Amino acid sequence: MLLIPAIDLKDGKCVRLQQGDMSVSTTFGDDPAAMARRWLDAGARRLHLVDLNGAFAGKPVNEGAIKAILREVNDEIPVQLGGGIRDLDTIERYLDAGISYIIIGTAAVKNPGFLQDACTAFGGHVIVGLDAKDGKVATDGWSKLTGHEVVDLARKFQDYGLEGVIYTDIGRDGMLTGINIDATVKLAQALTIPVIASGGLSGMSDIEQLCAVESEGVEGVICGRSIYTGDLDFAAAQTRADELGA
Repeated sequence: MLLIPAIDLKDGKCVRLQQGDMSVSTTFGDDPAAMARRWLDAGARRLHLVDLNGAFAGKPVNEGAIKAILREVNDEIPVQLGGGIRDLDTIERYLDAGISYIIIGTAAVKNPGFLQDACTAFGGHVIVGLDAKDGKVATDGWSKLTGHEVVDLARKFQDYGLEGVIYTDIGRDGMLTGINIDATVKLAQALTIPVIASGGLSGMSDIEQLCAVESEGVEGVICGRSIYTGDLDFAAAQTRADELGA
C-alpha cells in the first residue's frame, strides 16, 4: 500500500482545505520544498501535489513552488500533480520539468477528448482524479455536481489508457472522518487499473482497512490533513502498511 503525502499549494504556501473550500484553509508551512523534504525523509515513495489556485483559475498558478519541490526531490521518488491542467502544452511542460504523473480532473469530465489526447500523447503518465459526493462526480474545485456516476465515467476513461484513478469522497475530505472504504472498493472492483483512495483519512485504522482491500485494486491512499495535525504518524503508518502487505 502506497501512502502518498499531499502538498496542497495556495499562494505559494502549503495548506489544507476542508471539503475543497478555499475560504477555509489552514496553512501548515511557508516552504513547500522543505515540506517535500520532510515527507521524503519520513519514507514517502511518492508525493501528491495540488495547485489549488490553478484548479480554480483553470491554469497553472503555483509553478514556482512546484519547481522548487522538484529540485528538492531531485528524482528520488515520483511526483504527481493536479490542479488547473487543461491543455497538452501544460502537461508537456510539467513532465519535462520532472513531474512523473499528471492528474486530470475537471477537464477530463468536461472534455473527454482532451483526456483521450493526453493519454495518447503521454501514455503511462496520466491519472484521472474523480471527486464525488454520494456517487456523483463533482467538477470545478468541487463547486459543481454533475449527473455522472463515478463508476460509469471511470470505466469509460479506463479505455483511453489511464495509469490509474484517484477517487476522492469530497464529503469527507479534510474532515478526518475516515476513508469511504465501500465506495473505493466498489470502484476498484469495476476497473482493471489501480485506484488510489482519498478524502477523510483519519488514523491508523483507515490504513489497516485499506491494506485489507489492497487485493481488490486499491493501490494507495492520499495522506492529507491527518499527517499535518499529527492524527497519523506517516512513517509509522507506512511501516505498518508494509507489514500488512508482506
